[in-house]
Amino acid sequence: MHIETVKDRAGPREFSPTDDLPEKYREAATRMIEFHANSEIMGAYLERPFIRQAPSIDRKLAFSAKVQDEIGHGQLLYRAAESLGVKTRKEMLDDLANGDGKFLNCFHYPMEGWPETAMIAFFVDGAAMRRQATLRRTSWEPYAHAMDKVCFEEGFHVKHGEDILATLMSGSRKEQQKTQEAFETWWPRIIQFFGPTDDQSKHHDFAADVGLKQKSNDELRTAFLNQYIPKAQQYGLEIPDEPRIRKNDEGDYEVVEDDLDWAEFFTIAKNEYEPGVGQIEGRNAAQEAVEWVRETIDGTDVPSGGQTPQAAD
Repeated sequence: MHIETVKDRAGPREFSPTDDLPEKYREAATRMIEFHANSEIMGAYLERPFIRQAPSIDRKLAFSAKVQDEIGHGQLLYRAAESLGVKTRKEMLDDLANGDGKFLNCFHYPMEGWPETAMIAFFVDGAAMRRQATLRRTSWEPYAHAMDKVCFEEGFHVKHGEDILATLMSGSRKEQQKTQEAFETWWPRIIQFFGPTDDQSKHHDFAADVGLKQKSNDELRTAFLNQYIPKAQQYGLEIPDEPRIRKNDEGDYEVVEDDLDWAEFFTIAKNEYEPGVGQIEGRNAAQEAVEWVRETIDGTDVPSGGQTPQAAD
C-alpha cells in the first residue's frame, strides 16, 4: 500500500497489524508510540519517591496506585508499538535504559518537594489528557484501543492532582507560597509539554496526513491554556509574568514563544540535559538490578501445558 492510498482512503483511517502499510508509516507510528510509552515509564520513576513522602496514608495509597497505573500504561503502549513490527518491546526498553529512547521534557527535571506533585498530577497530566483524548481516534488501531484505558485512568490522576492542589492552596501561608514557587518553576516546562511550535515540528505534517495525530502542537497548547489558566487562578495561583501569555483576537490564550527556552528544550530532546541524564541513569540501574529475573524466566523450560515447572508441581 502506497502512502498516497493511506492518506486518501475514505472514511475513518484505522489500520491494524494485518494491513500492508508503508515502512514510513510503521516507523513514524513506532517513534510516536515509543515516545509516549517511555514518557509513562519515566513519569512513574519521577513520582515513585513521593509514595513514601506523601503526608497521609490516603495520599500514599493514591500515589502508589498512580505509579502502578503509569507503569501499566507504558506496557500497553510498548505492545501497541511492537505490533508495528519495527522494534520489539525489549529493544525499546533497552534503548530507554541506554539513553537512546526519547521521552517527555517534563520528566527530565527532578522533583524535590511535595508541592511539585500537584504540578505533575494536575497540570502535566491535564496537558496529557488534552493530547490523549485526541489519540483515541488515531489511525493505528492498537494505539487507539490502548488509549481508551489510558484516558479512563488518567482522568482519575488529574482529579487526584487537583485535590492535592486544592488542599495545598487552602493550607497554611507557607504551603501556599511553596506551591506558588513550584508553579512558577514548572509553568514554562508545562507549556513546552506539547513540543515545538508547528513551524519547528519535524514530524507533525506526515503524522497528521496519515491520521496518527489529530491536533497540532499549537492547537493543543492553546486548548490547554484556555482550560487551565482559569483553573490555576481559581485555586489562587498567580500566572507568572514570563513567559508572557496574551489573548488573541478570537479570545484564545497564546504564549509568546520567544519567552520560552527552546534551546534547553531541544537539548532535552537529545537526552543531553544533565538532570535528565541522571533520570536515564536511574532507569538503567533499575533495569540492571532485575536482569537476573529476566534471565531466570528466559532460562525456565515451560511444559507444553503452559505451566511453569513450579506450577506443575
